[in-house]
Amino acid sequence: MSDTAGPAIGSTFPPGFFDRSDERDDAEFYGPPRLVQHIDDAAVAAVSAWYDEVGVDGDVLDLMSSWVSHLSTPPRHLTVLGMNAAELGSNTWAHERVVHDLNADPRLPFPDASFDTVVCTVSVDYLTSPVAVFRDVARVLRSGGRFALAFSNRCFPTKAVRGWLATDDAGHQRIVAAYFRASGAFAEPVVETRPSAGDPVFGVSATRR
Repeated sequence: MSDTAGPAIGSTFPPGFFDRSDERDDAEFYGPPRLVQHIDDAAVAAVSAWYDEVGVDGDVLDLMSSWVSHLSTPPRHLTVLGMNAAELGSNTWAHERVVHDLNADPRLPFPDASFDTVVCTVSVDYLTSPVAVFRDVARVLRSGGRFALAFSNRCFPTKAVRGWLATDDAGHQRIVAAYFRASGAFAEPVVETRPSAGDPVFGVSATRR
């Protein structure tokens, strides 16, 4: 399943934008637990500081999560959704753990208006149906809730979509902003380059309409 319409970098998502060089079942690729950080310590700190500025609190959903959530303090209630049960089970801050493949089914397994904030860290580049996911994030957010995505220049290149791999850091920011706009469910996204002494950190966030 892939998104085939909507603005991206000033036009539409062209054919093949959401293809990947490794189209095997994602469950196979993400089966082995990876209990490592995918960005360096300085970048992790920069992501946490940005989430503090965004105001991540209350009932929080950490989308495409792993063994750690990149927050500075535990929120009131943290739900983590990801591909690997062992990784999610090692996330000591999580109150609820959900194994779910968003590329197989972009609909989130939660009721409407379940969360105050949704975050996604260094994973947006793997989504093959991002606009559908963004629309459903809006569904599970409460009124005025915010969706914040942080990313860097690191990825598993065989699983990142071709459109992501074909551009640079500024292009990545435009792509994520385009996902927000194409969803039709959020206010105008805020695009930021965050200070980091290590790996570069970029953030795009928007408030649910």
